[in-house]
Amino acid sequence: MRKSLLVVTLLLLGWLMTVNTASAQYNNWSIGARIGEPSGVNVRKYFGNNHAFDLNIGTYGGLYGTNRSYRSGDYKSVGLTIQGHFLWHTALTKSESIRAYYGFGGQINNRKYYPPRLNGDYENALSLGGSGIGGLEFFPAGKPYSIFLETGLYVELLQAPFFLGLNSGIGARYNF
Repeated sequence: MRKSLLVVTLLLLGWLMTVNTASAQYNNWSIGARIGEPSGVNVRKYFGNNHAFDLNIGTYGGLYGTNRSYRSGDYKSVGLTIQGHFLWHTALTKSESIRAYYGFGGQINNRKYYPPRLNGDYENALSLGGSGIGGLEFFPAGKPYSIFLETGLYVELLQAPFFLGLNSGIGARYNF
């Protein structure tokens, strides 16, 4: 399972390293931190004038509570997540300092699941689902960083179909 997660991560990073051009205040790449659900490291790769790929690697389940009903048991911990979205973005101001974006992608989570049949013990639960996101990003004039605010929805497909999770966050990225 960890080998599969590593392979997927390496493939995504390899794909992100392809050369493309960007324009306006945002640059080709950005890296930063996201606080929310999920929280962690955020990497964004811009493509042309209005597309990007956004990757979050971090924790899942901490913001909205570590103890949550799931299937017939409970989650009682924070887990690891990898989330990726293909984005469309557009300028909301003439100077392009504020941009809106939305996108769709997927999310893989791994958390400790406590089913009743294990009498207090846990098993690792790997889940997979689709997600959508929308947000705003502010690029201060002449600065190499941006600040963003976003929200979205995660819909699990495997282990618990149609299990819903709110994905929202705030963060900052350094653009290079």
